[in-house]
Amino acid sequence: MPNDPLNAFVPYGRTEVAGAADGPLAGLRFAVKDLFHIAGLPTGAGNPDWLRTHEVPQETAPAVQRLLDAGARVAGKTLTDELAWSLAGENAHYGTPENPKAPGRIPGGSSSGSAAAVAGGAVDFAIGTDTGGSVRLPASYCGLYGIRPTHGAVPLDGSVPLAPSFDTVGWFAWEAALLRRVGAVLLPPAPNLTFRRLLVAEDAFTVAGEAVRSALTPALERLRERFGVADAVTLAPEGLDQWRPVFQTLQAAEAWAAHGAWITATKPSFGPGVRDRFAAAATLDPALARAAAQTREGIRRRMDELLGADGLIVLPSAPGIAPLRGSSGAAVDAERGRALAILCPAGLAGLPQVSIPAARLQSCPLGLSLIGPRGSDSALLAIAEDLFA
Repeated sequence: MPNDPLNAFVPYGRTEVAGAADGPLAGLRFAVKDLFHIAGLPTGAGNPDWLRTHEVPQETAPAVQRLLDAGARVAGKTLTDELAWSLAGENAHYGTPENPKAPGRIPGGSSSGSAAAVAGGAVDFAIGTDTGGSVRLPASYCGLYGIRPTHGAVPLDGSVPLAPSFDTVGWFAWEAALLRRVGAVLLPPAPNLTFRRLLVAEDAFTVAGEAVRSALTPALERLRERFGVADAVTLAPEGLDQWRPVFQTLQAAEAWAAHGAWITATKPSFGPGVRDRFAAAATLDPALARAAAQTREGIRRRMDELLGADGLIVLPSAPGIAPLRGSSGAAVDAERGRALAILCPAGLAGLPQVSIPAARLQSCPLGLSLIGPRGSDSALLAIAEDLFA
């Protein structure tokens, strides 16, 4: 197996797959999160028991195939948290990928290997999935550009699900122009859109705290100069801490619906955190999920009304810098809760969000995020390149 100092690639083979001879991504190498199927290669989903009990795929996921057809070359499949249900990137079976931009700290999950591969220069770009923040958070922690697209904009066929009404195909790049080039291949055609209103999500900045706000102020000022004015808004009048459990309840219900039968039959070995979340999901009261689904519709309307057709919400990508590797379970859970409070609005509403490596705090990367209206993915990528390249 080729040298992998980043521990970014799966241990059961780093196999390269050639793309088309030419195309808009010709000459570029990319990594694929080990949730996506590639014909002839196993999909392990971050868990040895999943790897053992599933056949080797015979077809390649459409998102991966689009990139191959555009001339890019697969450099290998990357490590993921187990069944993608984590935000830390610390896999109990395969270890933790390195964070080259913040040594000694976690890369963030569940697209941890994909983020590490890009941040460490092993590939030009990488694809992952974002359900609750698994592209946006690692992008912030590792100093990368990353996007969670509009839900359903990029096909997820040929991949292992977690919570289908939240799951998206996301991608990382080391520069904004490349993030946009990849988007031109993956995203559907969309009409031109001009953002005219800048909305600063004050409640999200409050969750992150003053140190994060101060670090991100220069980037905020750049946006204010572009728009001329910025309106302070509250995303969640009832509090982001009330939106987070709505997301968590629905995610748990969908995760058990997707994997409960396999877990019951196989009794797989899960690491801490993932094991606890699946155990809780197994006993979730369906009435709670039904109530959360109703609340979600109100959240979706709230976000759509704020954005209208031309609004741009700005908020932190994360509540802080990447935590230290090996932090206590309580500390990890607390940071996960704060992160989900910031990350859940776009997921609950199915909206696109781009994370930009906008600052450093304590010598570690820190991301600033932009959320746009449904279908504004290409416009988000354009403004990220225009303002922050």
